[in-house]
Amino acid sequence: MLLTDLPFSSIAGTPDLEGRLSPTACQHLRTWLRYLSCGRLIENEIRSRLRREFNTTLPRYEVMAQLEQFPQGIKMSDLSRHMMVTNGNITGIADQLIKEGFVQRIKLPHDRRSSILKLTPKGKKQLQAISEAHNEWVCSVFGQLSDQHINAMMGALQELKKHSQDFTQPTH
Repeated sequence: MLLTDLPFSSIAGTPDLEGRLSPTACQHLRTWLRYLSCGRLIENEIRSRLRREFNTTLPRYEVMAQLEQFPQGIKMSDLSRHMMVTNGNITGIADQLIKEGFVQRIKLPHDRRSSILKLTPKGKKQLQAISEAHNEWVCSVFGQLSDQHINAMMGALQELKKHSQDFTQPTH
């Protein structure tokens, strides 16, 4: 029996989404739930480590990482579109990051209702420390897989991404 033949819950020893399926469930559904379970297990561990080691949250880290991509700053509405979240989510996180000195809000002179967000030097330093740790954590999970498994997974995920994009395109 191969490792991939085992139900994910028996590998990790924890309950997961796939465990609720009957043995006759569609393989596509089983694959989807295994994919979600893996992502959630990894994400939950990253969330825990961010909280424990940096006293921060994954959404705060993600906002800072997005801001790094726009050194000149970015409007909050554009940031929320990039992150596919509501303006309200960005506002709450931005307010916290501003209060802690990691981000600055700059009012736009031509539009007093709009402002841009930028990382401060303190924010860049914090982001660098978090990113280094985050990369180590992710690499420690995927580093346990062979190059063959990584290449196979990347190929499968590329194909899934292609079909997902086709699926989400409006039909005429």
